[in-house]
Amino acid sequence: MLGELRLPSPVVEIADHRLRGSGVRVLLKRDDLIHPEVPGNKWRKLKYNIAAARERGFGTLLTFGGAYSNHIRATAAVGAYCGFETIGVIRGDEHLPLNSSLQYAVSCGMRLTYLDRTTYRAKTSDAVIDALHREFGDFYLIPEGGSNADAVRGCAELPAELDASVDVVFCAVGTGGTLAGVAAGVRADQLVVGVPVLKGGGFLEEEIVRLQEQVYGARTGSWRLACDYHFGGYAKRTPELDEFVDDFEARHGLRLDWVYEAKMMYALVDQVARGVFPRGTTIVGLISGSGDVPDIG
Repeated sequence: MLGELRLPSPVVEIADHRLRGSGVRVLLKRDDLIHPEVPGNKWRKLKYNIAAARERGFGTLLTFGGAYSNHIRATAAVGAYCGFETIGVIRGDEHLPLNSSLQYAVSCGMRLTYLDRTTYRAKTSDAVIDALHREFGDFYLIPEGGSNADAVRGCAELPAELDASVDVVFCAVGTGGTLAGVAAGVRADQLVVGVPVLKGGGFLEEEIVRLQEQVYGARTGSWRLACDYHFGGYAKRTPELDEFVDDFEARHGLRLDWVYEAKMMYALVDQVARGVFPRGTTIVGLISGSGDVPDIG
């Protein structure tokens, strides 16, 4: 098994010059510290998937990701710790030597296979899944990024770890599973703000609702998306964002993942500075530390 998990994950308060005079208290939920190899929302998303796979008698987990995917890494680690064979279906062509992410996955026993980008876009189709079954036999399928109904259930447990004084939770949004779960777990008087990290992220609202409907039958919780903090799109960055990351590290000793958490924290700081939230509000920024490094190949 995984051994000791740091749950509940720590919550720490930050004092930032950009927040002075706002009357708003800002905390960080350090999910990146849950486990060194399966941090943050990766463990919350995989927890009930692993239980379902074991209950249904599967010995193999199969999932999808880019060549730098931390979801691939986390699935490989969980498989090694929990006694599952693992298969990673990687977007694009094989490149040798393997990068550090894929090398780590292989060191955990994961078998890698590759799909060209056109086929990868159809990865959820019956034709692609059937072909993978013919090649690898039976397996328990975990979607790219891990976002499914079981992932939502895992992420819905997070709000119970927060102090009752928390009014707002900010989280980065990639595939929508974390937000779908966190929003389902908050109290009726709490708000969740999701920050999509890709351009035009408003479409994710439909996906988040779909995930919530799978588990709860309807949209649930008070939540909204803040879609103006993508900095050009997924895995895009600007000098302004880089400066924010450097300044945040200098002030708080934490290097934000620029693909996900940096954009989320920028949105949080910006909205507080612009007076979006009234004095006396307590906000938590969810630090998962598990954003995928972009597939640049």
